Amino acid sequence: MADEATLFIETEHPIDFTVADATAILKGAVLQLNDPFTAIAPSATSGMVAGIAAADKIASDGVTKLAVYRGGVFRMTASGSITAGDPVRLVIGSNRVDSAVGVLTLSGSRILGTSLETATNGQTFFVELRPSFGFVAV
Repeated sequence: MADEATLFIETEHPIDFTVADATAILKGAVLQLNDPFTAIAPSATSGMVAGIAAADKIASDGVTKLAVYRGGVFRMTASGSITAGDPVRLVIGSNRVDSAVGVLTLSGSRILGTSLETATNGQTFFVELRPSFGFVAV
């Protein structure tokens, strides 16, 4: 996978989420929260954030649990311009992140975390993963 998130500082242990047996998930993929306590491939830019996959999941391997980080500092790839301190959100289909400032009103559950550096399109930078933390209003 291009643009996978890479763990830089582990601040929390990953927790197990339910995943579909038939689904392949790559380490470093940003995942969307689905009910009940399930992580899925993102289907919407404004989807609720589950976290970042801590390991690979092979399709149809019989495994239905996957460790998912919900905290930590990750190196990620920017989509567009991002300023240090901006809340960031997932960009669907790319595993890149974009600034959530001025884009749309998002509850904290749709915010991936906070940018720790300024970055432009295609650059890697540090993001503090903290889903459900913060609120963006336009």
